[in-house]
Amino acid sequence: MDFLNAIVALSNFVIIPAVAYGSQLALGALGVTLIYGILRFSNFAHGDTMAFGTMIVIMVTWLFQSWGISLGPLPTALLAIPFGIAGTAALVLLTDRSVYRFYRSQKAKPVVFVIVSIGVMFIYNGLTRFVLGADDVRFDDGARFLINVRDFKEMTGLEEGLGIKSTQALTVVTAILVVTALFWFLGKTRTGKSMRAYSDNEDLALLSGINPERVVMVTWLIVAGLITIAGTLYGLDKSYKPFTYFQLLLPIFAAAIVGGLGSPLGAIAGGFTIAFSEVAITYAWKKVLTYLMPDSLAPSGLIQLMATEYKFAVSFMILVVVLLFKPTGLFKGKSV
Repeated sequence: MDFLNAIVALSNFVIIPAVAYGSQLALGALGVTLIYGILRFSNFAHGDTMAFGTMIVIMVTWLFQSWGISLGPLPTALLAIPFGIAGTAALVLLTDRSVYRFYRSQKAKPVVFVIVSIGVMFIYNGLTRFVLGADDVRFDDGARFLINVRDFKEMTGLEEGLGIKSTQALTVVTAILVVTALFWFLGKTRTGKSMRAYSDNEDLALLSGINPERVVMVTWLIVAGLITIAGTLYGLDKSYKPFTYFQLLLPIFAAAIVGGLGSPLGAIAGGFTIAFSEVAITYAWKKVLTYLMPDSLAPSGLIQLMATEYKFAVSFMILVVVLLFKPTGLFKGKSV
């Protein structure tokens, strides 16, 4: 019984949250790796673009709720995601046309794009703070739990109860569907193959008749969809706060680099690597170890390597180690 209780506690506080968080990071890291692989620069406005897309979803969700529109047990935000994607797509395409396009025509170095994207980041950040403020915003509705702790205890007779939030299950299912659709698009459609060819060899792709502006536009549209969905899922699972999305830039970039910049598979693997590392290192293992060890050896302290508020430092440490010892990441992919 103690072993089962330990497994339930581990699932409740480590495995399930890490899988949900990893799915959110994977979607965000896919956006980073697409921009790096095709547009060839690191977009530091990524986190705040995610915040903008989620902000649009929240506002449309509130509008639907005021009209009495809902999805019953599912969050109303699912109905608002297409509007968030459309708003984010309009924003990034406008930014590309008015800012990035000029530097592409000048064949500017990647570091110039990075500096420009930092400026764009501050503009996006100010915009979201101006519209929704800087405080936490909750917009989740519908059924809160897929599996309730109390019901699980009554059903199994265990001391520990398993609780799975509906938003966690929704995150994993949505991520699987989105990633499957993305890989199908990149591997099977003519546009997706053009994007891969452009990423592999820009000059050869241009000689083959591929329209670079079309590739750029489609890339931004896909990225807008990925980060709006990722940001909405993160906000539903936790809460919405513009500064939190700014902080998410570090674990998202860490996931992309750990997996291998330019590799979609690497972005997914990196997302889950970062998520499990953050959750495991900041979790207090006392409860699990108490179940597994004899009473005489049961720990008296929390057995927590780092406090929860330092979880983003875990991403930074992993990023530094990877850059020092394996800068190409887990998957050495330089193309999409």
